[in-house]
Amino acid sequence: MSKVLLLNGSPHQHGCTATALEEMIGIFKAEGVETELIQVGNNAIRGCIACGSCSKTGRCVFDDLVNEVAGKFKEADGLVVGSPVYYGSPNGTIISFMDRLFYSTPFDKHLKVGAAVVSCRRGGNTASFDVLNKYFTISGMPVASSTYWNMVHGGSAEDVKKDLEGLQTMRNLARNMSFMIRAFLGAGGEYPEEEHTVYTNFMDGK
Repeated sequence: MSKVLLLNGSPHQHGCTATALEEMIGIFKAEGVETELIQVGNNAIRGCIACGSCSKTGRCVFDDLVNEVAGKFKEADGLVVGSPVYYGSPNGTIISFMDRLFYSTPFDKHLKVGAAVVSCRRGGNTASFDVLNKYFTISGMPVASSTYWNMVHGGSAEDVKKDLEGLQTMRNLARNMSFMIRAFLGAGGEYPEEEHTVYTNFMDGK
């Protein structure tokens, strides 16, 4: 059975972001996709310090939720990351978490399906959505889309439940993501070849 890992970057376990993710989970279950929802936003997650230890050990030097989730991410076929908007950006906890999760994990993320979900009361959703999608596009992960940008609006979970278009967007996103995962897992032949190890230094032209 295929599996999707969902990360709730909000400090509120049952808040706006969780409401959006739960709407997706209902569809995933109907589509036969296993899910696991991980609460990230109420953890103390420090940022990357660029120590380079993970390049030697294959895990982050700070042994916290990042290392715990890393193994689950490796086995998952898709990843959904959800965040509230703080000052026009994803909140600091989920950014620190994603920085370290993606940088410290040596396994190939190629063709795992990614999706970002953002929640705000009024503005800043598209900017936050853009930030989160960059983790996927730098890692060879196809980005799942929906019938609108993957966002919900509301100042509370009750407000989000009234955002009928936002919830519809979540359901369509989960359906599209389920289809993409099945298509990749059932695809005939080999995955496309990946080239590696070519880096351009813009300072010396090499």
